[in-house]
Amino acid sequence: MLIGAHVSPAGGPANAISRGEERHCTAIQIFNQSPRQWKGRLYHDEEVAAYREALDGSPVKGLLIHAIYLLNPASEKAEFREKSLEALTLALNAGEQLGALGVVLHPGSALKSEDVDGAIKRAGEVIGEALAESGSCPLHLEDTAGAGGTLGRSFEELAALIEASGGGKRLGVCLDSCHLHASGYDMRTEESIAAVVDEFDRVVGLDRLGSLHVNDSMTPLGSNRDRHINLGDGEIGAAGCAAFLSEPRFDGLPAIFEGPGFKGKAVEPEDIENMIKLRKRGVTARKKR
Repeated sequence: MLIGAHVSPAGGPANAISRGEERHCTAIQIFNQSPRQWKGRLYHDEEVAAYREALDGSPVKGLLIHAIYLLNPASEKAEFREKSLEALTLALNAGEQLGALGVVLHPGSALKSEDVDGAIKRAGEVIGEALAESGSCPLHLEDTAGAGGTLGRSFEELAALIEASGGGKRLGVCLDSCHLHASGYDMRTEESIAAVVDEFDRVVGLDRLGSLHVNDSMTPLGSNRDRHINLGDGEIGAAGCAAFLSEPRFDGLPAIFEGPGFKGKAVEPEDIENMIKLRKRGVTARKKR
């Protein structure tokens, strides 16, 4: 498993590598542009070269790009869908430039809860077009906590989104432990997590699983509220986080802790050290069984 954090790419993507190294990461996640602004750009050749030089020989072995929060490919407004298409295509092309393991996308939301099928269709059209207009970088649809009309709250919705987007090989999934728990998938024990992964394999397919977000949940099972808390301090707890991090079918995947972090502002080395310890605890527990 590649363990890491969401870090800032301020000053260029090469700086994200050094920030990952400072935090003892073997994987990192970045935004390719300001997450709260539409305006973005591709990287200059010099930035790409500096990034690849920084990556060469680094303990950081994998990069994810998180698409900006403004995106809603399921919007009923054509103008908003067009903006979402442009931003998603840009993120995928930026991922291509940097050799990213994938772009992580919140699939969008339906304005009306009764319009989920229509929202999935609209999102699928935008996602499919973005894939067609970009290179070969994979796209990972992230499961959601289920608040409001957010799409991807269940494995069935993720499967429907993949189908609506064309079902191509570039389409994958990013599973977030906090979102899963908030949506009613129990993340607290080895047994419950194994059952959830079995269900994911049945409905979506493990071959679609491309990345993980490892966050504890401030709110209870099935709350439909997306509230992250530091690993071991929430409703999932240390035992659940350890079990999630050591699930054998997750081996080799990038696993990103997004925060808030011990200091409450950003992920620090202590947070990643805690994550590594929890994984070791989970692996040890499994060996004793």
